[in-house]
Amino acid sequence: MIVEERMRTYINSLEKGNTPFLEELEQSALSLRIPIIRREMQSFMKVLLAMKGPERILEVGTAAGFSTLLMCQYAPPGAEIVTIENYEKRILLARENFRRAGREEQITLLEGDAGEWLDRLQGPFDLIFMDAAKGQYIRWLPAVLRLMVPGSVLVSDNVLQEGEIIESHYLVERRNRTIYKRMREYLYELKHHPLLETAVLPLGDGAAVSVMLSGEKGEG
Repeated sequence: MIVEERMRTYINSLEKGNTPFLEELEQSALSLRIPIIRREMQSFMKVLLAMKGPERILEVGTAAGFSTLLMCQYAPPGAEIVTIENYEKRILLARENFRRAGREEQITLLEGDAGEWLDRLQGPFDLIFMDAAKGQYIRWLPAVLRLMVPGSVLVSDNVLQEGEIIESHYLVERRNRTIYKRMREYLYELKHHPLLETAVLPLGDGAAVSVMLSGEKGEG
C-alpha cells in the first residue's frame, strides 16, 4: 500500500460520488472482479478533465468501460473518446455499457492488440489514459508520443505496483520481475524524456502525469 489506509479512507469519504449509472457500473464491475480505476484516481481524473477540457481522448485499456464513461461524463460535451481493448468478454460488456449509457456515438471502441492500434491511429489527442498491460507501457511509449502535441497530457495508471517498485529486484517475486523491470524503465524514460515534464504521484496504485512540451527542457 502506498498511502496509509486510514488516510485513504478519509480522503475517499469526502467524495460526493458519481452519477447513479456510474455508481451502479462500479459496483457491478467490482462484483465481477473486473478492475476499474480507484476512487482516488476517479477524483483526480475529474479535476484533470475540468482543467484540461480535452476534445479528443485516447484510452488504452477499456475493461468494462467504467473509466471511459467517467471521462464522457466529465469531459466537455461532445468530446470524442477512442478506447482500445483486447479481451473479447470485456469488449462485449463495454459495448453494452456504452449502449445503456447512451454514449455509443461519442465512443469508438477498437478491438484487438493495443500496440498494433497505436501504430495505426492518427493523432493528435489532447489526453491519453494508459491503463492496460503494465509491462507493455515502455514498448508503447514511442507510438503514444507520436500521437501527442505540445500541451497533450499522458496519464499512466498503476505505475507503483502496490509499492513493489521501490523494492530490490531480488525481493520481487520472480513472476513479477519482468513487469517490475519494465515499469522502472518506463518511469525513468518519462522523467528524462526531453519533450515531457512528468510527475509521479502516490495516488491509488501510483500515477504518472506527463505533459508534452513545446521544445526541449530548459529552452525558453
